[in-house]
Amino acid sequence: MGLIPRKLNTGLIGWLSKEIYDPPHPTYYNYEQMKYEVRVGDVLLVEGRSRISRVINWISSSPWTHAALYIGRLYDIQDPHLRQLVYKHYQGAPEEQLVIESLLGKGVIVTPLSFYRKHHVRICRPRGLNFDSAQKVSGYVIARLGVQYSLRHIFDLARFLFPWPILPRQWRSSLFAYQAGVQTRLSCSLLIAEAFASIKFPLLPLVQEKGDKGLEFIRRNPTLFTPSDFDYSPYFDIIKYPLVGSQSAAPYENIPWAEDGIFSNDHGKIMNLKSSQKDEK
Repeated sequence: MGLIPRKLNTGLIGWLSKEIYDPPHPTYYNYEQMKYEVRVGDVLLVEGRSRISRVINWISSSPWTHAALYIGRLYDIQDPHLRQLVYKHYQGAPEEQLVIESLLGKGVIVTPLSFYRKHHVRICRPRGLNFDSAQKVSGYVIARLGVQYSLRHIFDLARFLFPWPILPRQWRSSLFAYQAGVQTRLSCSLLIAEAFASIKFPLLPLVQEKGDKGLEFIRRNPTLFTPSDFDYSPYFDIIKYPLVGSQSAAPYENIPWAEDGIFSNDHGKIMNLKSSQKDEK
């Protein structure tokens, strides 16, 4: 991106990051319940509405196009230096629930959890993550506040899908030039993948047999991760908070369904099939 004039670069970023798409369906999850039960270290997957989200959707073949890490409230951050760093980047109420994310045009920033109240969100919870490890993962992303977003990373992932022999040498992906801890630009998934790699928490490792020594885990290059990989990883539990709570053994029995014959499509349009059939007659 360094060869692109600054004004053109800024315009491109604004065009790519602007939210222009309506949500494809009503919000499925219960935000009020989720905000009380979300834990420090949880990964939030978001179904994005921008042009860059469509690019990531095409790359990953998944609706989950953005990832953020939940860090709790200011007083949940145990390290006073890190707590002050968060406060420097976000001067909101101390009881505000916060996430750290990397956004195109903004870099690594602090965002209130409430920003995603109307988005389609899924929680991926790292299985067995203890309190101290959650603090370390949270501290890793906090320490990178202000680092710029890597649009190059998105292009690298896209190029990675093409057969290497057909691409000119200078177009070939630089993904495998990755060096841990020296990244000057981060995408949302790379930031969080690095955070979990820093405590050697498995995401999607290669597991192979080592003869009499048993199994060997080989860490996956963090630059290869997309948001959907946190959903796909067997080491993360998928936590959902449906609109209908689970107070009873069979909550579906209490759902107030519309009358028979009423359906909706994926865009929220409601159809009455009974009326349509009558009109056809």
